[in-house]
Amino acid sequence: MSEVHRLSRQDARRIAVSAQLLAGERPTGLVELAAHLTALPVDMTAAVAPAPDLVAWARIGSAYEPSDLDDALAARDLYDDGSAIRPMADLPLHLAAMADWPPWAETRDWLEANELFRNEVLDVLDADGPMRSRDIHASAQVPWRSSGWNADRNVRMMLECLLGRGEVAIDGRQGNQRLWSLAERVYPSGLLPVPPDEAREIRDTRRLRALGIARAAGTVLPGEPIHVGSAGEPAVVDGVAGEWRVDPARLDSTGDRAASGFRGRVSLLSPFDAIVRDRKRMEELFEFDYVLEMYKPAAQRRWGYFALPVLYGDRLVGKLDATADRKAGRLFVDAVHQDVPFTLATTRAVDAEVTCLAERLGLVLDR
Repeated sequence: MSEVHRLSRQDARRIAVSAQLLAGERPTGLVELAAHLTALPVDMTAAVAPAPDLVAWARIGSAYEPSDLDDALAARDLYDDGSAIRPMADLPLHLAAMADWPPWAETRDWLEANELFRNEVLDVLDADGPMRSRDIHASAQVPWRSSGWNADRNVRMMLECLLGRGEVAIDGRQGNQRLWSLAERVYPSGLLPVPPDEAREIRDTRRLRALGIARAAGTVLPGEPIHVGSAGEPAVVDGVAGEWRVDPARLDSTGDRAASGFRGRVSLLSPFDAIVRDRKRMEELFEFDYVLEMYKPAAQRRWGYFALPVLYGDRLVGKLDATADRKAGRLFVDAVHQDVPFTLATTRAVDAEVTCLAERLGLVLDR
């Protein structure tokens, strides 16, 4: 049985920040970044900038251009599976899960009842794809039953099901609208699935490498998982209940402290960034209070519609309330909320990063 490592909160934070490539030497390529992180968030909300762009800027810096993402997807170096943007080289790790999809009996029954509908959608894509879902005209034998968001959206739900099964794929975007195509036109041919148990073990190990420290199990979130199973070695964090799993490569020779030479920097993070996506982990390790408030009425917002968490060194220190108005050509900054009082050095570093963000967006900064 592995020794249980004991970490301070600062050690745990530094492991998490370093593993996410938010400290030390910057990565230089988007595909290599995605391979290390295992996935980029797919959310395209552009109140400031789409999530994959914010994630890449926080790590690569000004050397990253949004066109890099379009180029990598077009070159089939990356693919969009609807819940995350992943390296195409990792597709074999997901093929076995696709073959068993969907896991829900109700959805399986709906697909079986709509075999003619499925074939009609595939025929349309074969003839005219890639295309937007709204342009696909096909009729369901049995409508999708839902009391909410997906009610009467039969084509959309069929596409989501076929995406999960690996029969169709996302082949670029038109604005924020996904373009759909047959999977055989997007994914390389001849790929063999990695057996399910082996694939799960590899994915858990690589996810822990990207997170540095994580829980073995817990609440499941949509998209890329946030837990790592039995990967790594057991650890406890002072002041935090329960056991964690830690990547041993992030420990120094004592086995109990973060690797030496931590060199943090300031970063403006997407609300969907992996460092903050697991809100419980964020609260436990960073003691940071954050909720994405875009779904709240304006009067109930404390930090703004799409506030960006601010990372300074190994601490989450505040939130940037900003909005990109592309028609006006301006980045409006309504507030920088300080969770802890900023030092002069923190203020200057955050101000400089906000200026850089405006430049990356090609907008005039308006405070």
